[in-house]
Amino acid sequence: MSDHRRRFADQRYVFFVTFSVYKRRRLLDLDQPKRLVLGVLNHLLGSMAGRCLGLVLMPDHVHALVWLQSPEEITRFLHGWKRMSSFRIRQWYAAHAANYFAGFGAGERFWQPKSYVFHVYSERKLLQKLDYIHTNPVKAGLVERADDWRWSRAAVVQSAPDGRRANLLDRLTAGCRVVRAT
Repeated sequence: MSDHRRRFADQRYVFFVTFSVYKRRRLLDLDQPKRLVLGVLNHLLGSMAGRCLGLVLMPDHVHALVWLQSPEEITRFLHGWKRMSSFRIRQWYAAHAANYFAGFGAGERFWQPKSYVFHVYSERKLLQKLDYIHTNPVKAGLVERADDWRWSRAAVVQSAPDGRRANLLDRLTAGCRVVRAT
């Protein structure tokens, strides 16, 4: 790891995280499982004094930009998010949509064991990741415009006029450690 990244180890962090449903099954197609993923996210962010800066829930994976006070919290945060959401979604499917698993089975896991975590260390990288997250449903053919996807924060980010995008970034990242682009 370069010294440039290492010097942020004791600062507040923004993380780009991605995790997928096991074997890319489309277990997030229905609205209620997505609501459960969001509910667990909100619970954990509240208990850890964190923030969600960007988010998209896709039918088989999740992308998020989260801010946590300590870099050591990301492992516990992701473990909790995946564990609690998995448990609640499986409960919901068993009670309300048991036939949904008929074509491919419930499987031994809900989420893939591994997650992708990237430390966002600059404003440029933050904007790049926000754009990537929010254009995901468009690239997947789910919607024509990013802000039409109900399960993302794209409408909040993209509704700011060009001249106010910097102000929006300031609001999104208030208290977060990112390096300003020069």
